[in-house]
Amino acid sequence: MQKPNMSLKKNPMPTQEAEVRARNFDEVALGYTEEMAIDEALRCLNCKNMPCVTGCPVNIHIPAFIEKIKEGDFEGAYEIIHKTSGLPAVCGRVCPQETQCEQRCVRGIKGEPVGIGRLERFVADWHNAHSDKVPETAPKNGHKVAIVGSGPSGLTCASDLALLGYDVTVFEALHTAGGVLVYGIPEFRLPKAIVQKEVDNLKAMGVEIMTNMIIGKTLTVDELFGMGFEAVFIGSGAGLPNFMGIPGESLKGVYSANEFLTRSNLMKAFRDDPNTPIMKGGNVAVVGGGNVAMDAARTALRLGADKVYIVYRRSMDELPARREEVEHAEEEGIEFRLLCNPVEILGYENPEDKRDPRNGFVTGMKCIRMELGEPDERGRRRPIAVEGSEFVLDVDTVIMSIGTSPNPLIKATTAGLDVNRHGGIIVEEATGKTTKDGVYAGGDAVTGAATVISAMGAGKVAAKAIDDYLKSKN
Repeated sequence: MQKPNMSLKKNPMPTQEAEVRARNFDEVALGYTEEMAIDEALRCLNCKNMPCVTGCPVNIHIPAFIEKIKEGDFEGAYEIIHKTSGLPAVCGRVCPQETQCEQRCVRGIKGEPVGIGRLERFVADWHNAHSDKVPETAPKNGHKVAIVGSGPSGLTCASDLALLGYDVTVFEALHTAGGVLVYGIPEFRLPKAIVQKEVDNLKAMGVEIMTNMIIGKTLTVDELFGMGFEAVFIGSGAGLPNFMGIPGESLKGVYSANEFLTRSNLMKAFRDDPNTPIMKGGNVAVVGGGNVAMDAARTALRLGADKVYIVYRRSMDELPARREEVEHAEEEGIEFRLLCNPVEILGYENPEDKRDPRNGFVTGMKCIRMELGEPDERGRRRPIAVEGSEFVLDVDTVIMSIGTSPNPLIKATTAGLDVNRHGGIIVEEATGKTTKDGVYAGGDAVTGAATVISAMGAGKVAAKAIDDYLKSKN
């Protein structure tokens, strides 16, 4: 039996050098070797009360899969993870483990917690490299379920229902399945091949995936019922970008982070001669401080920006992005302009077309300095503008990354589906059941923009509820 590893620090994650990775789209983190994974697993104390499990939205049996890693049984570790998580290679890369499972780890009391996310990624990657085994599904039960959206909640719900024997069809609005996993997260954080592997596994389980299908336009939810589907799960995400409403937001060179990342990720704007150019060179300001803002800033750098700024109205302590992503951005040379807020985007009209006042180009962004006042209703100190502190940031491109809302299209075309004041679909928390019979929802379409793993948890909850609902009808 191997001795426990009582090091207070995690095994560091190998990465590309900052000056190299800042100019390519290859994955930044390179992953653990087998030896590193076993050594990190030996840091786990295998606590009887398993506090880490309570921090996981899909309740992965974390000590059990780590025990298998200690034994060198990597496929056994994968089988344990896959009992409750259908996207381990994804979650191991993009989930905020530091605020979930790792935050509850006992080893974190006197040092760093066990690198649970890094171990999950290692196990999933090992499995994908060594096995083509597809999970066994129950015999077909003759019932049909439609899934709207192929993001993390939709893929999870589809997987769980397919395992139970349902005929499942996933309807995706874009031309590639994967939802936010492919259009919103850059290649250097989550390679498209990883997501495609999960989609291929679903297809091998008998799930049909139909792309270029905009529910609410191509088909309505009611029409899905008319096609023989007995239940519908809506996991359409939160793809409607928010803007600040300041002067100049209609200028050319101003993007939402959603548009910017979608153009880069799915529409190949990173090519030398792209069909959908977004920027080449110049200075870029990304407004916001979340993970999406970090993704947009780091993508702009890789697209050839001369200088990239993160403009955020609070301090580094309040920055909501994962600490690892912030550190990577700083290492790559992105400059953080904290306690600053935009008040106007400056520009001029295109002399070749004065007929359209929107046909202008960004020449700068006027900002005002902020200071932190008393805490708001969520406990965060409220930013207050400092009078007379305006200054101009010299930029050619502005990317707004200040949040998103659920797309209103499905609500507008579905009678009996209630939403809250933010546009999120109203559901029963314990089941994901909406106000329309037979319709369930989960993920960002309900909560607004949140984490991949929370969306997966909602997909699992809804799958169980749909199974109970359809069984009760027979």
